[in-house]
Amino acid sequence: MSAISIRPEAAGDAPTIFGLTEAAFRDMPFSDGDEQHLVDRLRADGDLSLSLVAEDAARIVGHIAISPVTISDGSSGWYGLGPVSVWPDLHGQEIGSALVKRGIADIRERDGKGIVLLGSPEYYGRFGFEHDPALRYPGPPAEYFQRLVLSGDAPAGEVRYAPAFTASRTP
Repeated sequence: MSAISIRPEAAGDAPTIFGLTEAAFRDMPFSDGDEQHLVDRLRADGDLSLSLVAEDAARIVGHIAISPVTISDGSSGWYGLGPVSVWPDLHGQEIGSALVKRGIADIRERDGKGIVLLGSPEYYGRFGFEHDPALRYPGPPAEYFQRLVLSGDAPAGEVRYAPAFTASRTP
């Protein structure tokens, strides 16, 4: 694969991001098949705090979405990372890793306090994410809910993602 560059989402990227996200999650056992609509809902609600695309010389090859979260202890400046999408035929080429690293750097640059996500502890642990029992997200197995503190103290309480995460599953 050729070198990739990462840039913020631009006007006209949304249809490609939709198709990419749909393809990336199509055969994932943990997917509910709604991730592509979720990104559109976040965008429509103004809750897509950070939307980055990775592209090679020919096309967009990956995408990451980051949106605000609230924490019951009142901590502010926290974000939720996901979904992260890469075309299935390009898995294993570190595109997702590059997007995660850039997303973390951009949120840090915006003085974000931290990031939470649902995902593989083995994969996201290499970026510094870890499970913290004091920070809860009801539903999925607790060990998959992780946080990365960027500055300040670790929060404690229940996390709520942007409303798009609980919106109707119809597009």
